[in-house]
Amino acid sequence: MANINSVFGGGFLKAEDLQGRNVKVKISKVEVKNFDDGDKLIVHFDGKDKALVCNKTNASIIAEVTGKNDTDDWNGESIWLVTKKVEFQGKLVPAIRVALEPPAQAPPQRQQAPPPRQAAPPPEDDVDMDSPPF
Repeated sequence: MANINSVFGGGFLKAEDLQGRNVKVKISKVEVKNFDDGDKLIVHFDGKDKALVCNKTNASIIAEVTGKNDTDDWNGESIWLVTKKVEFQGKLVPAIRVALEPPAQAPPQRQQAPPPRQAAPPPEDDVDMDSPPF
């Protein structure tokens, strides 16, 4: 059977599209689209199928991390998309947030016995921008 998210997913990013990863993207285009609740910025990315409906918080963060308030100047700028829990209608829900760099990982907790050796995961800044999770 089909997953409802793949059938009704639409062209806009949702937090679950990031699959728990921090994703580095390059902005290719920004446009304004009218929705029922007003105009919103739509941010498109190089090599990605889905665009980000940019709320005021994310737009302010992009302006701050790029140093550019004019959305026409955001083209070619690299940003990180991360998932954070935010309060929405009294509940904590996952949401996409923009960052200049990925959040630092929490330091490991002390353990009595050393953990078994595992292959190290690739560094976050080596994310392949051409193989999107979305």
